[in-house]
Amino acid sequence: MHSVELRNTRCALCGTEGNAAELYPANFDLEALNPAVFSARRLPDRVHYRLVKCNACGLVRSDPVAPPELLAQLYHQSTFTYTDEVADLKRTYGRYLARLDRYGARKDALLEIGCGNGFFLQQALAQGYRSVRGVEPSRAAVSQAAPEVRDSIVCDLMRSGLFGPAEFDVICLFQVFDHVPDPGPLLDACFTALRPGGLVLSLNHNVTAVSARLLGERSPIIDIEHTYLYSPATMRRIFAAHGFRIRKAGSVRNQYSLRYLFRLLPLPAGPKRAVLDWLQRHSIGRVRLWVPLGNLHLVAQKPGV
Repeated sequence: MHSVELRNTRCALCGTEGNAAELYPANFDLEALNPAVFSARRLPDRVHYRLVKCNACGLVRSDPVAPPELLAQLYHQSTFTYTDEVADLKRTYGRYLARLDRYGARKDALLEIGCGNGFFLQQALAQGYRSVRGVEPSRAAVSQAAPEVRDSIVCDLMRSGLFGPAEFDVICLFQVFDHVPDPGPLLDACFTALRPGGLVLSLNHNVTAVSARLLGERSPIIDIEHTYLYSPATMRRIFAAHGFRIRKAGSVRNQYSLRYLFRLLPLPAGPKRAVLDWLQRHSIGRVRLWVPLGNLHLVAQKPGV
């Protein structure tokens, strides 16, 4: 890892390079570029790239970052670490999937990008979607998928040509869009893979949320996995720039256990692990709450019949 050369990034929204104000300096060494750190929902360790905000459009990004081929390798080797949160995630994501009915969602074919072990694909089937597919770079996650969806998951990154044109009615991305080092080609691939009138549902972090502004650099969203951080405004703009009609952009209420909420707090590692272990052993740690914790959701539509 000591030979890794970080690469400067260009704003994915307005295309400028440089022309950005530093928010936080980098605080990691190259040993942090390992599969454990790039495994989803690990215990937050507060390491991150240098974070900047574009002076032209306000999009927040990491700059510089590891090369895309290394990031792909790290996600390929990452592990599935959040089995305990799956039930809550199913309820949260399922809640927002059900809302697509108000936008006329057809339920023939659904694709989830970054599907983990396929738990949401099972939720989509339960809501009446006739065919589901998933894309997931982690081999470990795919290996843990239930038999009913395992053969529907491609172990890969979403890219142009991975699926045929106009193949899906709905494409979902849950806590994925922040991780994408080059969101433009991903949005173009989604646009091509959607049928006319098809919908994209994205849930990801909101860099302008109250929690993010109050915690600043101590917020769990300031993380080395995140190459971009969006607000509702920049989400609207980047999707519109790639041909989508924006139907909705707003906040999210997530269901979390008390134990999971505690693990997000910026506390010293030793005492924090002790309390987490205690919450794991006692029923109070399993109490569920619906909270607006600083995520946003966006519904975008491909124009057409």
